Amino acid sequence: MGQDRSFEELVAEGAAVPTEGWDFSWFEGRATEARPSWGYAVSLADRLAGATAALDLQTGGGEVLDFALGRAPKAPPLTVATEGWPPNVAKATALLAARGVAVVASPQDAPLPFADGAFDLVTSRHPVRAHWPEIVRVLRPGGTYFAQHVGPHSVFELVEYFLGPQPDEVRSGRHPDRERADAEVAGLETVDLRAEELRMEFHDIAAVVHFLRKVVWMVPGFTVEAYRPQLRALHEQIESEGPFVVHSTRHLFEARRPSA
Repeated sequence: MGQDRSFEELVAEGAAVPTEGWDFSWFEGRATEARPSWGYAVSLADRLAGATAALDLQTGGGEVLDFALGRAPKAPPLTVATEGWPPNVAKATALLAARGVAVVASPQDAPLPFADGAFDLVTSRHPVRAHWPEIVRVLRPGGTYFAQHVGPHSVFELVEYFLGPQPDEVRSGRHPDRERADAEVAGLETVDLRAEELRMEFHDIAAVVHFLRKVVWMVPGFTVEAYRPQLRALHEQIESEGPFVVHSTRHLFEARRPSA
């Protein structure tokens, strides 16, 4: 009975935490994830310092862009961000206004609401999908795309725990070689492409619940009610065996639009 109450309390806690933005500080002490060796946010600060007009795509709550602008020796004269989820639009607008960044509400699948060649730097951290023709269109000749993407079969130990084995075409989605090919077909030249697999640990079931509510594409349609038996079994596994270990995949992608 004590364990049941513990399970119910943890699940309720994970289900109650707000999910807007990309601030993962709530997970401290409850889940861990190794970071890629390249340090995306710090590298982004360096790129921003050399830009005259920058666009951050799918900015989430603006946390990564805010950090990078705060660290950059100087900010671009113009910086704009897009975001498609209304709660994140509001959060990013409030966070980035002090830095003079305009946040534009733009669905992730829609054409970008900017003129051709408007930016010399386009960036994104963990875009759901990179729309290469649109990225190329808004880049100036000689402009740079700099991003950190989620790689193939990322956190699939958790995905397949809930959904079962996934087909090869799903597991290989977001492969960096495929993304490089698509980017080059659209007109970009690859400058740098690096991939790493990183260890993650979930220390309690509340962290699993919050993660799946926050990263909604992992288990589409996830709710506690729909997956309560699996959640209970995973809770008991963590209680008896220790943290649930999974692996994320990330790749750093830098490409340039050729000069005219």
